[in-house]
Amino acid sequence: MNRVCSIFCQILALLPRLEFEAEVRKHKAERHARGFSSWTQMVAMLFCQLGHAKSLREITGGLASCEGKLRHLGIEEAPKRSTLSYANEHRPWQLYEGVFYVLLGRCQKEAAGKKRKFRFKHKLLSIDSTVIPLCLSMFDWAQYKRTKGAVKLHMVLDHDGYLPSYAVLTDGKEQDITAAKKMTFAPDTMIVFDRGYTDYAWWLSLTRKKVHFVTRLKDCAEYGVVEQREVPKNSNIIRDEVILLTAQQEIGKQALLRRIEIWVEEKNETMVFVTNNLKLAASTIAAIYKERWQIELFFKALKQSLRIKTFVGTSENAVQTQIWTALIAMLIAKYLQLRSTFGWSLSNLVALLRQQLFVYRDLFTWLNDPFQAPPALEGIHDGQLALTFGR
Repeated sequence: MNRVCSIFCQILALLPRLEFEAEVRKHKAERHARGFSSWTQMVAMLFCQLGHAKSLREITGGLASCEGKLRHLGIEEAPKRSTLSYANEHRPWQLYEGVFYVLLGRCQKEAAGKKRKFRFKHKLLSIDSTVIPLCLSMFDWAQYKRTKGAVKLHMVLDHDGYLPSYAVLTDGKEQDITAAKKMTFAPDTMIVFDRGYTDYAWWLSLTRKKVHFVTRLKDCAEYGVVEQREVPKNSNIIRDEVILLTAQQEIGKQALLRRIEIWVEEKNETMVFVTNNLKLAASTIAAIYKERWQIELFFKALKQSLRIKTFVGTSENAVQTQIWTALIAMLIAKYLQLRSTFGWSLSNLVALLRQQLFVYRDLFTWLNDPFQAPPALEGIHDGQLALTFGR
């Protein structure tokens, strides 16, 4: 009979404990600790995310009700509400940012062997942001509009495994393009973004760094046509042109862009794309922009499956901590999805994990065949009860 610990324990084993402790020392997260370890805080906040706990009371109560199983998680007892609240408010959220990137490296190794959708040499990334609304009366540091509060999560999605490869949290007022200008990309990377990132100077800087991009061209854009390219017959491609933006006409060849006009049957409208890649087929450029929808699906899964719409603390540090642990939980879910042979959707995987956290069965056996009954315990589940009839 195979003996295993709980599924939650096996999930925590995916986080390298030695590297976690290295991040604790790096950020001096336990400088003023009094018996409450950063690992206990991590376990509690991951339980908040994967267990969908809505408050500090649910986190601490949920862990306390499983007292006999906590030792397997590396903690002695469930934390007190006041202790967890104080830790979320004062311990540096940068610890969980560091843990996120440690786990990301492991996920990227797993995704490296998977089949890619596009057959070109470029690394494909999507960049976008999502607004997380907050109550201004409780989160007064996060003023967004006159009567509303919000923070904004800016993210880069790696399409090899659809992994979040970069994230930064800013106030709700920060423009998408402002955050994008602080990002760096390796040469030959292909990035895709929407019209919120329209900045001709930034586009030119990407070209000079040999970074490719695909986006939508605004209707008000002024440009001149340098070359008309032949389009395939019986295709949905209307025009394929090499253009030069009026604002950059003095720069010359370095500023050349490609404008592709395509009829989209599903939306019954024409869409205009622009790219600095002059070699790929027009249909490939359109397919690349369609892939940008994956980052929208990621944000949807993040908000629906994990706890980032309601918070268990009101300080900026507590909000950062909760969002970074949500991203860690999402990385864990993506890693399990990559390892599984079952056709999981991300939201379904997180939902069923919630029901299995403290079940004692092999994690990867369950992942590959989730609807098979757990093996019977020898002598217990396979035993035949003797029936005695009274006289």
